[in-house]
Amino acid sequence: MLEEHPGFELELVNPRHAKNLPGRKTDTADATWLAQLAECGLLRGSFIPPRAISRLRDLTRYRTKIVRERVREVQRLQKLLEDANVKLTSLVTDITGVSGRQMIEALISGERDPDRLADMARTRMRPKIAELRLALVGRFDEHHAFLARMHLDHIDQLSAIEARLDEEVDKLMAPFAEAAELLCSIPGIGKRAAEVVISEMGVDMDRFPSAHHLASWAGLCPGNNETAGKSRSGRARKGNEALRTVLCECAWAASHGGDTYFAAQYRRFKRRFGRKSEGKAVFAVAHSIIVVAWHVLHEKTPYRELGSDYFARRSDAAHRQRYLLRELERLGLHVTIEPAA
Repeated sequence: MLEEHPGFELELVNPRHAKNLPGRKTDTADATWLAQLAECGLLRGSFIPPRAISRLRDLTRYRTKIVRERVREVQRLQKLLEDANVKLTSLVTDITGVSGRQMIEALISGERDPDRLADMARTRMRPKIAELRLALVGRFDEHHAFLARMHLDHIDQLSAIEARLDEEVDKLMAPFAEAAELLCSIPGIGKRAAEVVISEMGVDMDRFPSAHHLASWAGLCPGNNETAGKSRSGRARKGNEALRTVLCECAWAASHGGDTYFAAQYRRFKRRFGRKSEGKAVFAVAHSIIVVAWHVLHEKTPYRELGSDYFARRSDAAHRQRYLLRELERLGLHVTIEPAA
């Protein structure tokens, strides 16, 4: 209501940034303190999306919840099959696919012959018929059939809701088609990820002074907590959970999707952080992706691939040679270097 009022300049302020001084706490004292901070220019307004972006955000967040609930329902169906000693999940990647769904429907209808059930396999599952015959021998009874029917019906219902949400999101994304196309030029970002990114941070990058401000707002940068010359916890702030989650997923896809700059950066960070720090490496790549996204939307230019050999081209060959020699000497090896023909 205040946004629609022409006489107000509305700012949404983080209460942690406007905490009152210790003392007597009343609403009147808080209002006076906020007025003093605003008069001195010490209040920083948070990002308030426009109405179109806000409505798009409602749909994308609800769609994410529907997708997660559908995954949980599929997991419940898998647990039910395991309880019936039907080892279909050991051979089928997606039990709700064409072949897996047909086999489950046949089990619900009363079919128990493993040969007939295994013969329902299609395309790439045909070579697994021998294993399927053994996996489909279980103790599937009427109780399991009833629960499986409930799970499948719920999965179909959630899939229908997801399809309706996709249609509505496509309608609201029409004005932002150009921005979505620019984001899709970044490795790892697909159609759905671009929709979530736009719904969370908008398309007007003037709202964020720089790419690093956007990364900090999203919670995709290391924490900075130093006092008396000592660095404390470097954990990242919470930020925008939905945006950080989808960008970490995009970072994982870009890190394992061909010879790209992000894949080379992931391998570089992984060597630096250690074998058990894949999460840190993915988080660092997500930071790079959101920085690139800010520049892509701010400058309205598509992403330009730097190549997987970007770091090799920028490195000093002589320094690299000395480093490798020292590593070999630590292993007790004597190395003689000769130039290649």
